[in-house]
Amino acid sequence: MLDCHQHFWKLSRNDYDWMGEHVAPLLRDFMPDDLRPLMARSGITRTIVVQAAATEAETEFLLGLAAETDFIAGVVGWLDLDADDFPDRMQRFRRNPFFVGVRPMLQDLRQDDWILRPRVLRSLACIADAGMPLDILTFPRHLPHVIRALRATPGLKAVVDHLSKPHIAGGVLDPWRDHIREIAAMPDVSCKLSGMVTEAAPEAWRLEDLRPYVDHVVQCFGPRRLMFGSDWPVCTLAASYGEVNNAVRALLSAHFGPADMHRIFATNGEAFYALRAT
Repeated sequence: MLDCHQHFWKLSRNDYDWMGEHVAPLLRDFMPDDLRPLMARSGITRTIVVQAAATEAETEFLLGLAAETDFIAGVVGWLDLDADDFPDRMQRFRRNPFFVGVRPMLQDLRQDDWILRPRVLRSLACIADAGMPLDILTFPRHLPHVIRALRATPGLKAVVDHLSKPHIAGGVLDPWRDHIREIAAMPDVSCKLSGMVTEAAPEAWRLEDLRPYVDHVVQCFGPRRLMFGSDWPVCTLAASYGEVNNAVRALLSAHFGPADMHRIFATNGEAFYALRAT
């Protein structure tokens, strides 16, 4: 079974600009030995580790962990899509077999339409030509710009992280629903069932709070373009690793049988990130 979205960090690296006292429980190192027993209890055997800092040094750090950790199947790293030499930088990282995707941290940028910058669009075309996946980290307000960028880049294989972080705590569904429906109409775009518990009421979330959001992405993407991600350790602000796993399984069980559940918890992610066989 594959967890398609988790993080590691070491605070002494000092490039996690988004961290602060608002996420105080996360202000410590989280490394592979912390995750290993949690995976074992949930039946997860492999993971995709995703960047948590907007630096190439972070990508190098994660690739180093992948080389020495038996359960890391791939790394989604950060590269500057607005750099003139992006193609050369991407090719350098692609020589590493653990480098399986790119993620710009769109949610943290000052410009909501940053993804539409000319150099960024050229970099997206380069990613598409190389057959590399793109992880999309956004809030719902970014989705109209992302949709325009994807339409301008045919063939780009992309995945929406965390359902684009809808405001679950407030029960806000619109215009998120229409934007998700629009982005799901593009056949090369998938969605990660991840990051929901931290968008809900952190100390009092219920399955029923998450259900309308899961039901909608199930309807829009179907069983072949969904994948499970724990978002550990960020998820621990609201739930344990096992609770996140169980919540997603419970919500999906209303829609899918064993074959489709196996796709969502294993083979969809393996195919999307073109993982090497174990």
